[in-house]
Amino acid sequence: QVQLVESGGGLVQPGGSLRLSCASSTTIFSLYNMGWYRQAPGKQREYVATITSSSNTNYADSVKGRFTISRDNAKNTVYLQMNSLKPEDTAVYYCWGSYRGIKDYWGQGTQVTVSS
Repeated sequence: QVQLVESGGGLVQPGGSLRLSCASSTTIFSLYNMGWYRQAPGKQREYVATITSSSNTNYADSVKGRFTISRDNAKNTVYLQMNSLKPEDTAVYYCWGSYRGIKDYWGQGTQVTVSS
């Protein structure tokens, strides 16, 4: 069973920045596609960004140009750098991982609150 552990959430003012981290327990992390999703109160979980095993990236339109996803295979970790944060970015952010689409793995989530 692969474990994903997020960290880095917190309270930040509008316009501020945060960097989320997600550490994976798998020994073949470099072969995993990884990503981030988020869920705001009363809303469905939504896609934020993904990075493939080849480091190709994709972003939701709502975060494009503000968020950057990256990975460090030596540390088995994926990151989400979030800049120019807005109140509507407030949500629980979940790390996602998948190996060849066989099974999806999820982290427990980390809260991000953007408020003055």
